Amino acid sequence: MSDPAVVPDGGTVLLSGAYDNPGGVSERLLRALPPVLVIPDADCHSPMLALVAAELARDTPGQQAVLDRLLDLLLISVLRGWFDRPGTSAPPWYRTADDPVVGHALRLLHDRPADPWTVAKLAAEAGVSRAALARRFTARIGEPPMTYLTGRRISLAADLLRGTDDTVGAIARQVGYANTFALSVAFKRLRRITPSEHRAAASGTRKASTGRE
Repeated sequence: MSDPAVVPDGGTVLLSGAYDNPGGVSERLLRALPPVLVIPDADCHSPMLALVAAELARDTPGQQAVLDRLLDLLLISVLRGWFDRPGTSAPPWYRTADDPVVGHALRLLHDRPADPWTVAKLAAEAGVSRAALARRFTARIGEPPMTYLTGRRISLAADLLRGTDDTVGAIARQVGYANTFALSVAFKRLRRITPSEHRAAASGTRKASTGRE
């Protein structure tokens, strides 16, 4: 992402930032965005841009850590501004954030994906019947709760396989599967490759991008 910022002397500086190797969790977000989006300043009221510019002008310890976090906040502000614009087709999981039932259920699945969720347990947490939750969740999100949860778990597993050295069995337990076999079955069904193949492919991509053997 990049943003022009006016500096005190009347000139303009272009601030650029990038995320390398987008992960599995971000895929759902990226599918909801156009290849290029432009947000006018009037539609994105955020102090983050000025903070990024100010931090870039300094050369102090911890600068990169500060810039990384400011970039995250700036990106969130831009995405909010984009999805809240009239006529923009915001994804269902964004539009339902304030739904007292579906929004609450989504937060539970995001915050605690490894819990042994069932539709009945999720409905109890949301304070509605199992049938009501299943019907409302599917209508608002476009897929049943457990299907959504499976996609979330597999995305998390894909990121852990790419970014950690944890065993497949350990990752399986972290995302809510009992063992390697259970994760492998779900992973291959959704991604057409096994967790080990995904890890090997990600490792090869990293080596190619850095020029390492």
